[in-house]
Amino acid sequence: MPFRSMRRDLLLLREMREAALAIRDLVGERSTEQVEDDSMRRSAILWHFTVLGEAASQVTAETKDAWPDIARRAATRLRNRIVHGYWDLDVEMLVATAADDLPQMIKQLEHALSASQEPEDPEPA
Repeated sequence: MPFRSMRRDLLLLREMREAALAIRDLVGERSTEQVEDDSMRRSAILWHFTVLGEAASQVTAETKDAWPDIARRAATRLRNRIVHGYWDLDVEMLVATAADDLPQMIKQLEHALSASQEPEDPEPA
């Protein structure tokens, strides 16, 4: 993979991880009703799901092939649903996704990031 594409994909994977971590923290142990009643929290969750899906949609084919288990398509579909159908969102599904799916995605992203880190330049002698 060309260096420029690799760096961009690393940035996108980091964006995905950061968005997923933010969603996890924003939902926490809150119920669907608690999230639904907190408009600022709900908006922040929607924003981070949008960032997650947008970043997922932009990784290169090489990165997709290298890490096929990362649920990029599902993240992209959810982003599209939020952006194009925001008036009719199922908050229960968002809370369930945060609790059930994001912990595994975070682990996969962290593994991909640690395995894909650019080697550091050795110190000059």
